[in-house]
Amino acid sequence: PAPSSRADCLPGWGARRRSGGGCRAARRMPKSKRNKAVSLTKVKPGGRPKKEGLVQNVSEALDQYESIYVFKFDNLRASTLKSLRQLHREDRYFLGKNKIMQLALGRTPEEEPKENLHKLSQHLTGSSGLFCTSRPRKQIIDFFKKFVETDYARSGTPATVTHTIPAGPLPFQHTMVDQLRKLGLPVM
Repeated sequence: PAPSSRADCLPGWGARRRSGGGCRAARRMPKSKRNKAVSLTKVKPGGRPKKEGLVQNVSEALDQYESIYVFKFDNLRASTLKSLRQLHREDRYFLGKNKIMQLALGRTPEEEPKENLHKLSQHLTGSSGLFCTSRPRKQIIDFFKKFVETDYARSGTPATVTHTIPAGPLPFQHTMVDQLRKLGLPVM
């Protein structure tokens, strides 16, 4: 066989190169049928139909309810939202992508379905949602000022109570030693 003209060809593939296959084709491995990404979740991706449904639901709620409010939240848990929905069964809460809800309300005066809704859509930033109701404004504002639901803190939440640990042996489990050391406590 003739010596290879390309340095990157493997030795012994000269006959294949002359037959038109080329050594580039010889180096390529077939695609593996084993390494396929398989999603283990049962949740289907929403896509465009889900976004269009949110726009349609918000648009329908604008006609059905007298008032619409933007509410902001931090660390909203599903149980808290569920209890709010139970308390306001005849009202409607919307949580979704802000840009999609802004689209339903209208971003400019030309796009808005009702007057001054584009001003409301400017407040949909960060963690926020829409609350649609026909109740009086004072009743809603008083309710949300008083509404507090206690829950376990998530990581990064500032402590609301200060605890002082007395000196001496404490009745902690031995499995907590590493966590107490990370907090800077001297452990025997």
